[in-house]
Amino acid sequence: MKLSARNLIPGVVKKVTMGMVNAEVVIEIAPAVEIVSVITKNSVERMDIKVGDEVEAMVKATSVMVAKD
Repeated sequence: MKLSARNLIPGVVKKVTMGMVNAEVVIEIAPAVEIVSVITKNSVERMDIKVGDEVEAMVKATSVMVAKD
């Protein structure tokens, strides 16, 4: 699969919480570092996403903010 997004972050599915329409997918990208994605329930079922699966989080944003104290 070829994608234009450069920000592909590999990780492991830690938790999937199914709702009526959407699902929350928690991806562990490093110990104690997680990315949470809300996708459609249909996508979770179609892709057969389950805990323990190796996935990639794709980030495609028009802006990314940086903060520093």
